[in-house]
Amino acid sequence: MIRALAASAAVLALTVAAAPVAAQDWRAIAAQDLAAARDELKANHPATVVPGPGDTFRAWVDAGHDQIAAELGRVRGARDYFYVLQGYAGGFRDNNIRLSPSYEPLPAWFAAGTPNFATAWRDGGYVVSWVKSGVRGLPPLGARVVSCDDVPVEELAQSRLDRWEGNLQQEAERVRTAPYLLWDRDNSFAPGLPRQCRFQVGRGQRNFVLTTAFTSEEDRRAAWAASVFTPSTPLAVEMVDGRGWIRMHTLEPDADWRGFYATVEAQRAALQGPAGLVIDLRGASGLDAEAARRGYGLANRLWTVDFTAPRQPEAGSIVYRATPGNRDWYARALARMEADPLFVSESMPVIEQTRAIVAAFDAAIAAGQASFTLPGRPAVADSGAANPVQGRVVVLIDGGCTGGCLDVLDLLTNLPNVTLAGAPTGADSIFIEATDLRLPSNYGDLSYGHKAWTTRERGHNVPYTPQAVFTGNPTDEAAVRAWVNGLFAG
Repeated sequence: MIRALAASAAVLALTVAAAPVAAQDWRAIAAQDLAAARDELKANHPATVVPGPGDTFRAWVDAGHDQIAAELGRVRGARDYFYVLQGYAGGFRDNNIRLSPSYEPLPAWFAAGTPNFATAWRDGGYVVSWVKSGVRGLPPLGARVVSCDDVPVEELAQSRLDRWEGNLQQEAERVRTAPYLLWDRDNSFAPGLPRQCRFQVGRGQRNFVLTTAFTSEEDRRAAWAASVFTPSTPLAVEMVDGRGWIRMHTLEPDADWRGFYATVEAQRAALQGPAGLVIDLRGASGLDAEAARRGYGLANRLWTVDFTAPRQPEAGSIVYRATPGNRDWYARALARMEADPLFVSESMPVIEQTRAIVAAFDAAIAAGQASFTLPGRPAVADSGAANPVQGRVVVLIDGGCTGGCLDVLDLLTNLPNVTLAGAPTGADSIFIEATDLRLPSNYGDLSYGHKAWTTRERGHNVPYTPQAVFTGNPTDEAAVRAWVNGLFAG
């Protein structure tokens, strides 16, 4: 669990220094925050000292700022401010660089208008996944988008979705952003909606005129749920067709982790039994510093710490960029640790490690070094503990498995008799452990990984690809359940 030092080193809310601007002047706010984000990343991001994985960062950090700054005349309000942040962060192709509004975000199914249908990414294309009942002239369910206004659908997706809504270089982001292909998301930077689109319907092709209209939130939620898997419960332990099915669809801190772990412990014998086990991690995003630890909490209760500890991924080497800003992050984290009596009594090795990191920063900065490398957590010797989980384990994944979920998979894939099933996960970079900053306007936040895990077993921006791939409708829970049961029969 190298993503986080410890709970005491969680978010350090800082503010990038700059002169404030009038709250109503969104164009000036966007310009100010865009420049502040660029300056902070140039000053402290470790990609500048890591060849290879840092190439995209170096090519975009200034060029991307200039490209978006030249278009700031398009900014009309808060929604366009959101897309200024999204467009700049998206160009880094690094899910660990995030720029987001500090105010309450709109729901995933937001749209200013829709054509009364939605699309999903299925089998390498955009297909109609939901249509509003009672509206004539709509393409049928399953129709495949070919082109719109004579623009090939891939070109349309790149211009309307890539960077603004997600990273279309990743399969998981294709899935998540697909409903927005023909929705009005109130983005002044994206091309306008097409007037008509051509669809593959059966063996032939047909043109349909698009009429964008206001759609109720109820309809938009239904459209989203028909296009992207949406879990009905965050945490649950069930017996499905005679075997344990652990639903862990979140890694967020506000879930009922105490109750969940208590249920796992109460049913541990059955979950460890020979009938097998499903660990369902679909949608299990977690971006805070402790997200991976919550997933490890499940693994340790099922397999025991003695069995999991020596199977954690190798820590290898960590590269730090030697800047005063990065040094201050660790110094602040250390001060928080040392001020917490409970943490001092329970986690002195972490404190000592952090003291060593601060000392290494001081030495490197004094010597004028751009970076330094330290070993990560030492490997744990195998105690020879027996595997208490008797049956086969299917870990169900999809594109919603991001952030800390990937760290959990780093462990689970090193355990015996584990099969990954479902769809490809999200991906993240080797630039880890977040620095979180409030932007000058107070309307936006910047988050980026401040150290480089150059020896990570899972590659830079490489997702987990399942060994068993589900090709059906991921929102059809009955079909998913039947398919998973078939994996145990094989």
